Amino acid sequence: MTLAFLLYKYFPYGGMQRDFAGFVKHSQALGYHCRVYCIDWQGERLDGIDLRRVPARGLTRHQRNQRFTEWVSGDLATDPVEAVIGFNKMPGLDVYFAADSCFLDSALNERGALYRLSGRFKHFADYERRVFEVSGRTEVLLISESERRKFERHYHTPASRMHMLPPGISRDRRRPPDAERRRDKARDKLGIGKSELLFLFLGSDYERKGLDRVITGLAELDQRRSDITTKLLVVGHDRPGRYKRLARQSKIADSVVFLGARDDVADLLLAADALVHPARSEAAGIVLLEALVAGLPVIVSDVCGYAGHIRDAHAGLVLASPFQQSTLTDAMDRMSDGYFRHQCRERGLAYAERTDLWSMHEAGAAFIDNWLRSKRGAVSA
Repeated sequence: MTLAFLLYKYFPYGGMQRDFAGFVKHSQALGYHCRVYCIDWQGERLDGIDLRRVPARGLTRHQRNQRFTEWVSGDLATDPVEAVIGFNKMPGLDVYFAADSCFLDSALNERGALYRLSGRFKHFADYERRVFEVSGRTEVLLISESERRKFERHYHTPASRMHMLPPGISRDRRRPPDAERRRDKARDKLGIGKSELLFLFLGSDYERKGLDRVITGLAELDQRRSDITTKLLVVGHDRPGRYKRLARQSKIADSVVFLGARDDVADLLLAADALVHPARSEAAGIVLLEALVAGLPVIVSDVCGYAGHIRDAHAGLVLASPFQQSTLTDAMDRMSDGYFRHQCRERGLAYAERTDLWSMHEAGAAFIDNWLRSKRGAVSA
């Protein structure tokens, strides 16, 4: 039996892409053959998949998306599969994994009226509606209660089609017994002194995840506190030019280190003193929980789907909406208190011991398997 997995772009450092890889792995373990359709694939191919690159070209993103949908629909018509699982919103899905925030909610609340007249808006609104509309048939796997409420408010999607999954942290992110040794080694390698306060920004899409806010906060903290030395590590896949200019203009260029995408994230989580994630929108934010299980205190905006875990664990500081730059700077200042960071670490680690933060991909693959079994049973009956 074959499952088709659809996503526009794969690269090894994206949170949604890692979840996609987890779903594929656990579906294969259940005996399914996995066919993957994408426009762009970066990095090594996943073991055992039938990878079909879609030649979708266009001047705009929504043109490419439409051509992707048309090409895949034609290919599936001639080479059918048991079920179609999407990781981006698009028509024709049997199951959608809701890694992205509600587009319509963001467009209505964060954009002007002119944007809603654009072809881009019409495309993404239509593709989202085709997934969530009342008369649709797509089963939705959710990772955030706050996003569930948005989809229900805008589309009135039946509750019977909405299924909440637990988070899916990789167990290699758990704080290891030799954490202090690895911390010292990583800081030495990066040239970070033992007394320096090291903030970590981790994620692709710098604008959406608020890197400009972090750099501004660091500059304000630098002016406020002459008694401490601070550094910011920026890790993730994006274009850094605008943010390097902001750091120069803020006179903290030497304090902001752009590392790009990295494979040693586990060690960076141990090396840092706090993760800063003041995102403008974030359906979940797996990095928040990766920090929590590593014992790294977190500063996060309350719009992030997984911010509730940080609040419930008392593992950091959650910034209330609407965002205020001074509140972020105050939170970064609070992290200069070593005892406060110690409390956040211990409470976060205790929370991780009593909470399922690990089984998303197993649970998602099991849902798809059970749904297909039920569907086959209904047909045979």
